Amino acid sequence: MTDMTLDLRDNGMVVGMPDGETYFNYYWLRDACESCIDPQTRERVFDASELTNAPRASTAMIEGDTLVIGWMDEAQASRVPMSLLRQVAGGGRAVDPAALPRKLWYHDHLPKITRVDQNAVLETGEGRARLTRALIEDGIAIVTGMDKTTEALPRLVNSIGSVTPSAEGLFFDVRVEIEPTNLAFTAGPLEMHTDLPGEEFAPGVQFLHCLENTVDGGLSLFLDGAAVAEALRTEDPEAFALLAGHDIPFFYRHNNWDYRAHQRVIETDPDGNVTGVTISQHLQDNMDLPQYLLDTYYPAFIKFIRMMREERFMLRFRSEAGNCVVFDNHRIVHGREGYVAESGSRHLRGCYTDRGALRSAYRVLAHQGYDGTATDQQAIA
Repeated sequence: MTDMTLDLRDNGMVVGMPDGETYFNYYWLRDACESCIDPQTRERVFDASELTNAPRASTAMIEGDTLVIGWMDEAQASRVPMSLLRQVAGGGRAVDPAALPRKLWYHDHLPKITRVDQNAVLETGEGRARLTRALIEDGIAIVTGMDKTTEALPRLVNSIGSVTPSAEGLFFDVRVEIEPTNLAFTAGPLEMHTDLPGEEFAPGVQFLHCLENTVDGGLSLFLDGAAVAEALRTEDPEAFALLAGHDIPFFYRHNNWDYRAHQRVIETDPDGNVTGVTISQHLQDNMDLPQYLLDTYYPAFIKFIRMMREERFMLRFRSEAGNCVVFDNHRIVHGREGYVAESGSRHLRGCYTDRGALRSAYRVLAHQGYDGTATDQQAIA
């Protein structure tokens, strides 16, 4: 028992918390009871819509670190962990191990990119945690020591989540093709873009495993789209609001497919934080916003694209055989310089998984005690 303040009201109660009094709705408290979750399936087994009347507390007390609530129309009391109430009172929601703040980066990020050996990812929890944490915080990481076989990539991806199919299938090969279905399958330069915005749910996390690269040219280009978006917000708030407030059309079509979808160029969460960007001029359809709106939208759109060409954001490096670049396709914008096809061979094998799988993998690892911050190089080398 404790003398902590509990003030019962009509629709909820006020609980005296360490940082002050906090109000909690009765429906929310009833849903938060530990008995509402099946211990085996971890799924909710309580349905608030089946209550005859709206829940209203008749009694409330603190037992140890648990709030015990007696209800007017129910014989069974609810037990709600005080730790949950403290989390919600402090941040508005329960703690999420994967809700890590994004670390924006710029042109000088190359030596800071997290690198993890393939064996560490496949065989150790800390290796996987370091990779997944980097992808959440930085949006990009490099897996080194990859086997130079087509089987290496699925082994890596499956350590995080299932392979997400796209129009190209489960996997795709970036190399020169006689009849290419994508500009990536040529030796020409690729403008800065995110992949497949024409799909209703564009791929979340992209893997590019370099199997061979002996050509002249063809440097890989990467930038942090969230960093560019935040720079736009600072330099031109009206342009930022336009790109974050309207969906525009994208496509991906060839002989056997015709994908179409609308996406926002700048993605934000309910709190207004930039969560990513969507950009691809070679897969952008004809704008279908009202024509008068295009008077202001197009200049904002062009400004954002031009900012992505500025050296302050651009990262350049040569893809090396045995490395796999892994990045958030909703945040990291990538491209390629052109190369001389006859000068050698360039072969990258790619695929996707989704961002939900990435965060799920990190949460499980965090619950197991791996947070990706270990300094023991034996665990991550």
